[in-house]
Amino acid sequence: MTQQDGTEQRLALRLAELRLEKGWSLEQLAEITGISRASLSRIERAETSPTASLLNKLCAAYGLTMSRLLSDVEENIAQHLRADQQLVWRDKENGFERRSLSPPASAFRAELVEARLRAGSRIEYDTPPLPGLEQHIWILDGVLEISMNEQQWRLVAGDCLRFHLFGRSSFHAPETTAHYALVVCRP
Repeated sequence: MTQQDGTEQRLALRLAELRLEKGWSLEQLAEITGISRASLSRIERAETSPTASLLNKLCAAYGLTMSRLLSDVEENIAQHLRADQQLVWRDKENGFERRSLSPPASAFRAELVEARLRAGSRIEYDTPPLPGLEQHIWILDGVLEISMNEQQWRLVAGDCLRFHLFGRSSFHAPETTAHYALVVCRP
């Protein structure tokens, strides 16, 4: 089993645990998230990996940031994380890769993520995992178009955008792969 396979298995298990902790059936979770019962079942059995958009809907239902959820599936949380210890999650369908450089921890409010979005890909989120979530995005390479709250930005290498996340948002890499750093601060 590869590290990626192990991560997907642990993610599936954690998602099932969260649903059971809430006392929700698959039907109830489907109603809350708008994700079909069949898809939820396949995700919880690790038969399929959720897209970033689906994972965001699940995080919103559980009141967690995506990084917090992904840190829950980490085998080891350490103060110093070498590159080979950092959790990498991939949304193969959308060409999105997320590396947790500095995962969330109870003693810290901020976390640091490295992300890549494949050229031509778009990720849309219906709702933030936590309303008012503070984020800072710094473009390392490529172009990233961001839309939220009826505002739009086109960011190129070196640009930084900071905001509090409310409502719908979308991220699009129109021309080349967008490579960026993301700082997430819990409210």
